[in-house]
Amino acid sequence: MNAAPSRVGLRLVASGYAAVTVVSAALIFMRYLQYARHPDDVAAYGGMYAGGDLMLELMIGCMLLVPTAVLVFVIRNHEAAYTTYSKVLLGLSITCPFSVGIISIPAVAQGTSILGWVCMFRLFGSPLVLVALVSSLLLARFRRSRLLIASAVCVEFLTLVVLMALLMSSGKHHG
Repeated sequence: MNAAPSRVGLRLVASGYAAVTVVSAALIFMRYLQYARHPDDVAAYGGMYAGGDLMLELMIGCMLLVPTAVLVFVIRNHEAAYTTYSKVLLGLSITCPFSVGIISIPAVAQGTSILGWVCMFRLFGSPLVLVALVSSLLLARFRRSRLLIASAVCVEFLTLVVLMALLMSSGKHHG
């Protein structure tokens, strides 16, 4: 095993993330222009626009999975790099329960705050994050990395289970 991942592989990953960032920013800007130029359509067909926003988020999430997969294969044989990656994944998974908590605040849940929107999109992206976590766990070769990623999978999955249970129980009380 080499002491560090190859520079060429890491440059390829960085280029991939940069490309996804540029394309995502352009797509989000185009979506913003659509909202700004057609406010009447947005008001009349709000659900359709929300569906389009969700599809854009899923597309960006899928685009992010590509350089992440390359990253995993570049660092797979390097314990220190994979452990750092595992810690980042654990940190990312912890944002899921925080998002649920923030969305639970009535002032944030009204939909007027940027933080509320970010948290909502984080929750909508949770299934893709779970796919990345499970894939990374299956490819992990080192005990500490597997433990960190398994913890991240548990946090993400249990947060989704609790969120679904809360949504179902609130639906029973209101319906």
